[in-house]
Amino acid sequence: MSTHHPDEVLLTEYSAGSLSDPMALCLRIHLERCAHCRSQLDMLNSLGAVMLDHSQQASKVSDDLFDNIIAQIDEKPTSQTSGDQASEEQEASFGSPLERLLGSDLQSLPWKRQLADVSVYDLSDQFPGEERVTLQKLCAGGRAPSHSHHGSEATLVLTGAFADGNGVFSRGDFVILDEHHDHQPVALHGEDCITLSVMDAPVKLTGRLTRLLNPFIR
Repeated sequence: MSTHHPDEVLLTEYSAGSLSDPMALCLRIHLERCAHCRSQLDMLNSLGAVMLDHSQQASKVSDDLFDNIIAQIDEKPTSQTSGDQASEEQEASFGSPLERLLGSDLQSLPWKRQLADVSVYDLSDQFPGEERVTLQKLCAGGRAPSHSHHGSEATLVLTGAFADGNGVFSRGDFVILDEHHDHQPVALHGEDCITLSVMDAPVKLTGRLTRLLNPFIR
């Protein structure tokens, strides 16, 4: 079960269809694993239907309608049993939207070694826009360089797990970090950690030696 989730703003944008294609892909894969967020999304979809209905019947929707339904999202219990069953049913297809895009499974990709413990596969040319979209593989027990961000980076864990100062992130977990975060992901032992990352600006290496590489990072 996922323990790190997109916030309500991102879920609302996903429901409205206003996210970029890479971000929508990240959330779609997360939702396949996360009963909690599927429950929230169902509520947001209901909200959208209510707002559309009100807009057709009246010239103005109540200003507090959105706040009232968002409050219900926090109060609505998630059906653990049905969520677990849905997760088990979708387990076999987890990551399938990405694999259909790649035309390959993750292990068969032509990974490019970037650093001793880090390999990457760049997907940016498959998406319009300025975001950089990459798959990153951190070998089991390996460390990524310490870094911060010039902008924001959304990360979805596809396989394995990593830990940093913000916690432990396992398969299906989703997190967004920005210039206020400085971290060094470490893959847990036993399995390579593969993540899907969407960045709107380059990372900023902060290690004593690796920061010398910053001029060469796009």
